[in-house]
Amino acid sequence: MQQSFMKTKPIVPLVLSMSLPMVISMMVASLYNIVDSYYVAKISEDAMTALSLVFPVQNLINAVTIGFSIGANAVISYHLGAQQGDKADAAAAQSLVYNALHGAILTVVCIGAAPAFLGLFTTDAAVVDLGVRYSRIAFAFAVIIGISMSMEKMFQATGKMLMTMICMMSGCVANILLDPVLIFGWGPFPAMGIEGAALATGLGQTLSLIIYAVCYFTASLPVRIRFTAHTFDWRLTKRMYAVGIPAALNLALPSLLISCLNMILAGYSQVYVLVLGVYYKLQTFLYLPANGIVQGMRPIIGYNFGAREYGRVRKIYRVALALSAGIMAVGTLLCWLVPEQMIGLFSTSQATIDAGGTALRIISAGFVISSVSIISCGALEGLGMGAPSLVISSLRYVLLILPLAFVLSCLLGAVGVWHAFWLTEAVTAVMAGVLYRRKVAAQTCE
Repeated sequence: MQQSFMKTKPIVPLVLSMSLPMVISMMVASLYNIVDSYYVAKISEDAMTALSLVFPVQNLINAVTIGFSIGANAVISYHLGAQQGDKADAAAAQSLVYNALHGAILTVVCIGAAPAFLGLFTTDAAVVDLGVRYSRIAFAFAVIIGISMSMEKMFQATGKMLMTMICMMSGCVANILLDPVLIFGWGPFPAMGIEGAALATGLGQTLSLIIYAVCYFTASLPVRIRFTAHTFDWRLTKRMYAVGIPAALNLALPSLLISCLNMILAGYSQVYVLVLGVYYKLQTFLYLPANGIVQGMRPIIGYNFGAREYGRVRKIYRVALALSAGIMAVGTLLCWLVPEQMIGLFSTSQATIDAGGTALRIISAGFVISSVSIISCGALEGLGMGAPSLVISSLRYVLLILPLAFVLSCLLGAVGVWHAFWLTEAVTAVMAGVLYRRKVAAQTCE
């Protein structure tokens, strides 16, 4: 089969060739996140606060659609490795249908719940109004996001990383270019303000989906979307959701975390809520490229697991871990050397800049060690072990950090929340390493 290189190519070149296109794509995506927030901050600080409060709901939409697609990715990769192309085709077709349905449900629920959700964190009518106006447009594209995510993971499962990179980057670049045009009304376009930012995001996502469709119909892919009497095999559906639900929860947990931390920080000052929102925009420049390593690793670790190449599975994990740690080390240096300058991209308030600089220096202490948790989660998902992956994410985003943030904030004030981040990463990394070895080592011994 066309994917046989996944079990014959040397490990380091293989991981690099699969991961680098995704790392580049994720860097562009993170640049979009930063540029988008930069332009929204130019509207007003209220607009930036609204965007920060809406972010958890946006993340929930991404979590559900990406998470299920990760389940499909694992199933497709496994059956390709096991030389069962008909089952891989069926999984791809199911993924497309179910994720479109997920997107439709999310559109209705998230738009309807937006006003009440925003009211939980602020009584400022201007902030709520801006958040609702942004949400109505941004959330309307959830179906497009769902279908696009299914196409992305299908391409990745077949090793078409360069093609995936082109599709993803096209949407992100379009978004970056459209942001100032639609927000400020350049040329013949009207100034739409925060609605322009939401529309630019949706149009970029639509362009990515169009290019995915063109590539699918013009390229030679080993997986085809076919609807036959055997397409909706419930055993495949069960396997996709078995990995997809924990993966979606993994991705959704940050939304819960951010919302809970916003409640704690709002008790001290809205400045800290804004700082947290800016941090989560900035950290995408590290965690999205690290996620690119994970995306490159998943199909090859799943393929080799299906092909029973267990020695290669262990080596793939170690190489991915080293690459992720390298990315995190660069981020740590930046947060130690120029934190105020990075916060200054999103605010001119000296109080916000000072508070943000302190936050970045403290939180970044946990960046490098977090690589263990990130790679362990991704590897377990690629191997079809969604439940233990969810355990690791639950520790990072709920079970450890929230109690620590509450207790430390009572002892140290708002700065205690920042210390909860690195303490959580250190403890979770140890537990993730142990859990990964226990779950996987016995099955991958030669």
